[in-house]
Amino acid sequence: MLKKIVILLLIACFACLNTVFAAEGGGMPQLNPEFWISQIFWLIITFGVLFIVLTKVILPKIGNNLETRKSQILENIETADKQKEESQKKIEEYKKIILESKLKAKKYFNDSREKIIDDINKKRAVLEKDLDEEIGEVEKELSELKNKSGEKINKIAAETSAELIKELIGEEVNSSSIAAIVEDQSKINKERKDV
Repeated sequence: MLKKIVILLLIACFACLNTVFAAEGGGMPQLNPEFWISQIFWLIITFGVLFIVLTKVILPKIGNNLETRKSQILENIETADKQKEESQKKIEEYKKIILESKLKAKKYFNDSREKIIDDINKKRAVLEKDLDEEIGEVEKELSELKNKSGEKINKIAAETSAELIKELIGEEVNSSSIAAIVEDQSKINKERKDV
């Protein structure tokens, strides 16, 4: 096919040269009706060859390129759509993972909080128990001290009174009678405080 086109082009060139040499003799050959038939012939040949070259060689290549580009664009669009769907799936998975992580974190926080509150309550109970025991022991010691202190105060008061009377009178007085008087006096004071 290419050989035919080359041969036709050579013939066209040869004919053009003949026309040019023939036109040397007088005026413009395009306007001379004597050359119109040859001009129409070569016009048909030239545009026929051009038409054949365009339809058989150039336009199929352009058509193939357009088809290739069209198919490539469609493939790219399909690939983009698939990637978009995958991206949407990944985004949904990401959101799901974040939500699950938040729920787990909240659960861990609540569990830890409950454990800490339980530990604090247990330690508070133990501490309150220990404090109650300490307070009980201190109250017991205070009541014992209070009970014993009254006796000691009475004994000290009786001894002091006996010494003062001895100093004032110069004679020793019976310490049991002074102790009885001091005890009576402390009972009276106690009764006054209780009322």
